Amino acid sequence: MGANSSSISELPENEYLQKLSGSEPISENDPFWNQLLSFSFTTPTNSADLKLLEEATISVCKSLVEKNPRTGNLGSLIKVFLSRTKELKISAECQNHLFIWQAHNALFIICCLLKVFISRMSEEELQLHFTYEEKAGPSSYGAECEDLIEELLCCLVQLIVEIPLLYPCQHTDSNWWKWLCSWYRGRYSGGVTSALGDITYSISLEAVTTLIVFLSCQLFHKEILRESIIHRYLMHGRCLPYTSRLVKTLLYNFIRQERSPPPGTHVFQQQTDGGGLLYGIASGVATGLWTVFTLGGVGSKASAQLEQCSPLASQSLLLLLVLANLTDTPDTPNPYRQAIMSFKNTQDNTAFSSSNPHAFQINFNSLYTALCEQQRSDQATLLLYMLLHQNSNVRTYVLARTDIENLVLPILEILYHVEERNSHHVYMALIILLILTEDDGFNRSIHEVILKNITWYAERVLTEISLGSLLILVVIRTIQYNMTRTRDKYLHTNCLAALANMSAQFRSLHQYAAQRIISLFSLLSKKHNKVLEQATQSLRGSLGSNDSPLPDYHFWEMSDCLHFSETKLRHAQDLNVIEEVIRMMLEIINSCLTNSLHHNPNLVYALLYKRDLFEQFRTHPSFQDIMQNIDLVISFFSSRLEQAGAELSVERVLEIIKQGAVALPKDRLRKFPELKFKYVEEEQPEEFFIPYVWSLVYNSAVALYWNPRDIQLFTMDSG
Repeated sequence: MGANSSSISELPENEYLQKLSGSEPISENDPFWNQLLSFSFTTPTNSADLKLLEEATISVCKSLVEKNPRTGNLGSLIKVFLSRTKELKISAECQNHLFIWQAHNALFIICCLLKVFISRMSEEELQLHFTYEEKAGPSSYGAECEDLIEELLCCLVQLIVEIPLLYPCQHTDSNWWKWLCSWYRGRYSGGVTSALGDITYSISLEAVTTLIVFLSCQLFHKEILRESIIHRYLMHGRCLPYTSRLVKTLLYNFIRQERSPPPGTHVFQQQTDGGGLLYGIASGVATGLWTVFTLGGVGSKASAQLEQCSPLASQSLLLLLVLANLTDTPDTPNPYRQAIMSFKNTQDNTAFSSSNPHAFQINFNSLYTALCEQQRSDQATLLLYMLLHQNSNVRTYVLARTDIENLVLPILEILYHVEERNSHHVYMALIILLILTEDDGFNRSIHEVILKNITWYAERVLTEISLGSLLILVVIRTIQYNMTRTRDKYLHTNCLAALANMSAQFRSLHQYAAQRIISLFSLLSKKHNKVLEQATQSLRGSLGSNDSPLPDYHFWEMSDCLHFSETKLRHAQDLNVIEEVIRMMLEIINSCLTNSLHHNPNLVYALLYKRDLFEQFRTHPSFQDIMQNIDLVISFFSSRLEQAGAELSVERVLEIIKQGAVALPKDRLRKFPELKFKYVEEEQPEEFFIPYVWSLVYNSAVALYWNPRDIQLFTMDSG
């Protein structure tokens, strides 16, 4: 794009960019496009590089925004791109082997321009930029002209679902891909995967990125978009038949985790045997200004993030999450969400439901493996949540796995490092555990899985512990962290719900897990006494008396509460919350004692060791009923220990407990309703999930940069 330019700073003065953004219309058949698009560069690998590029070309973009309604040059560029993608599918005789290269470069420019356009105008204004019609004269917009937005969107979807990344001849019956394979084998000694794989990887990534950019209008609105032109195109019309194939391809991109081509790779190197007129033009132009897009030069190192992961896998997952969280229209549910809810295992031979045209099959074993390996990222955890919550086929498969620890351990590690994670990631991990603990089979099996040397658990050396006991330890640690730091009632509730779901199936609890259950109750008891004292002092102060006796706070009259200030009312509310948590903990202990007393001598031991903790709650009106069984167990085993004499060793105490567990008549323990909690999404879940997903896109998308001052959907703290 100009042989004399040598730095990004000179891009605004480049003659080709100036012509593109100038006042003269450029026909889609003009040779200019061959010159514009014939460049080699390494696509920017991070948002910092993109920021440099955007800042250098912002004047060009502004000029195009201003003049495009009169020139239609954006539309011409898009038509050139569409023609290049169509010409990729010509017969082998034509041998137009540079079209895929130019198509990639055209798409990169379109993506850069679209990002600026979308951040600066409404969808209606954007649509006008796509509907310029030269035949009707300058500055005219014909209602009958082709809809370039829909055509471009459909083309992008087709590129994603039809371009194979590796070994293309083994994955498609398409004649044009077979020809490309044959051509590459003859031209490149590195083989098909080293040459064709690089360029197909790049154009697939660019297509996914451009779709994300198309949908990014949500970033510039505070309210959730419930009606959108882009959404309508993707959920109806020509794009709709590709729904299941697009979701399947994005999932497989995530599963495969294919690495990106090395930075500095030039897909088309100049050959000594010529290569045709078009190639000759490209060779001369490719050495010009656009080579500065290596942003550091050929051979520069990729970012550490890109060395460890696949940009295409990451970007595909983000696009999948965005599509799955598009809002339903009044007459049509989100087809991408429907596809995610209904896909099946490749080994499932049952017929698809006729009510869902978007169902498909995918290899669940590969999906499970990828989910286990990728839980370090928010987006992979969010995908796991969506699949477990919305797809019963996936949930059934996961719960049937005999290596469930491979999935649960990464989730527990997220919760263990709660200080280093954002609150949304912690919530998703916790809800995943809650969904899993709704299944009794899961609750039993986790106590049969024995783990050795959990290195990331720092509070105590755990040389051997069951997965169930480790889960209890991590959840209790999360509760304690929340009590001292965030004080989030929602987090408390879900942690306790997961413990409650497991409690009836507690088996062979590790002594440390048993101790932590009672230690948590001790912490709650101390907090209860402190809050109760504060509430009592508040009431005394309000009544103007420090000596007169007060009735039990459970029987305070409304007239008493009217004396409370806002601070004093908060004390009363805190007391109510802490008592709800204490009640839940007592129910969890009671559930274990009632259903699996003989399996948990360590819990009985810890209970007896700290029996004084429970004394104050025996006559408490909120806990009297649930304390009956706990009090009975404490009394029964205390009596047997007294009969055995003093100075008993730990081993002897545990032996007496095991013998007593057999002797204790089960009918003496009062039966309570089974503790079972089920996760239910809040009403209007999109109010939470859409900002969350877009914050992940903003922070994690490869080679996408948006000016933070332009973002309206969320604050930078939440993003």
